[in-house]
Amino acid sequence: MKLHLLTALGLILSLASASANAEESKKAEAAPVVIAPPPSGMAQVVFYRPSAMGMAISCNIRENGKMLGTTNNGRYFVLTTTPGPHKFTTKSEATDEINIEAEADETSYIKCKIAMGIMAGRPNLSPSTKEDFDSRSAKLKLSDPEKMAQTIAEDDAKRAAAAQHN
Repeated sequence: MKLHLLTALGLILSLASASANAEESKKAEAAPVVIAPPPSGMAQVVFYRPSAMGMAISCNIRENGKMLGTTNNGRYFVLTTTPGPHKFTTKSEATDEINIEAEADETSYIKCKIAMGIMAGRPNLSPSTKEDFDSRSAKLKLSDPEKMAQTIAEDDAKRAAAAQHN
């Protein structure tokens, strides 16, 4: 009987330990993303798209028509840029834009959400905060830099071909 009790107690302790380890592992995985400061004299903007409606729609961020990056559902990317005024746009069924004043040595945050549209979701860019990004960042993944570079290169090629036809 004592042997059965000791075995059961050992099993309970081992399950409790495994549960605690799983909980610690889960907490470690859910750690917020730490955004490094921009290079000295530069500014940076963190674009992020929380997981939500419009999962298949990307926020392709542009400035003056040039694609700078893209963020899909549950992803983010960091853009290093010059200080000063910037007008960023994104488009699917409709175009949305946001104007910001990027400050040297500071990080700005812009959230992209997808709202209901007639044929497709409508992107919405809005100013955000480090606190909002931090509260969501454990569930966000960095946009794949290689895939994003390929998407930008393809977009540049399309724009160059269209410019040659005009």
